[in-house]
Amino acid sequence: MTAVGVAGQGAEQDFSSRLLESSQTLSYDPSTEIDWDAPLPADQYGLNPEWSTLYGTPLWDELTEQQRITLTRHEVCSIMSTGIWFEMILQQMILRDQYVQDPANSEFQFALTEVADECRHSIMFARICQKLEVPAYFPSRVVIELARGLKSLAGGEVAYGAGLVAEEVLDVMQRDWMRGENVLDIVRTSSKIHVVEESRHMKFAREEIKEHMQGVGRIKRHLSATVISIAAYVIVNALVSPKVYAAVGIDTERALAEVKANEHRKSLMRNASSGLMEFLDEAGLLTPPAIAFYKRVHMY
Repeated sequence: MTAVGVAGQGAEQDFSSRLLESSQTLSYDPSTEIDWDAPLPADQYGLNPEWSTLYGTPLWDELTEQQRITLTRHEVCSIMSTGIWFEMILQQMILRDQYVQDPANSEFQFALTEVADECRHSIMFARICQKLEVPAYFPSRVVIELARGLKSLAGGEVAYGAGLVAEEVLDVMQRDWMRGENVLDIVRTSSKIHVVEESRHMKFAREEIKEHMQGVGRIKRHLSATVISIAAYVIVNALVSPKVYAAVGIDTERALAEVKANEHRKSLMRNASSGLMEFLDEAGLLTPPAIAFYKRVHMY
């Protein structure tokens, strides 16, 4: 190994060591941080109204206050259900990437720490949906089956890139939810926990992507960029299930049409994705075909 390679490996170990130290000093236990027995105030939203898929549409204006509250509770649980689904995929990709790696390396140890964090997050989200008495919302059967290929085959920059996409978008949403005075405390507290712990995961993912992209050829770079963008397209589309509208007595066909034309939501998504797009561009993963997919879900 060259001197440059040794130095780079040392820097990566130092970076992972700092993340490990951070996880040891600033982590949360949802089972004690969240008051699971507290009653749910009837007048509080599941997420900031501005983050509802229908906010800013004529249909939103027609809804009663109770319908708006119920809708946002179903929407936040749909997002959490999708989060559980993708966190399970991410855990498998991370474990496969770290298979038979040196367990003494801080990179290996932080990767397992991230898996442990994701397990706790998934349980936290599951308990919140159970507390709100909202059913599990899953992506379509086609998406679920296609995702089996991603979790079984994706590695390197594709695995960490797909994970980063999901984490970055949810991070921006939850930073608003944790400050929402009209949002359920159970959602605000879980958002705070997720934001703090996912910030380390995102830093780790970015470093892993940069490491894996070193010396990557043009064909592989374009292929990876496209796969990551397709994953982003699928994840964003799956966040809020169409079934949430019927669950609160809204005509699904009309709701989907108004969501599709909702300029407010499009603007939110572009703003939420701006930092991610900048990073992907710097990493060489923002190619014209990839941009086309990001534009379809208003991330670019």
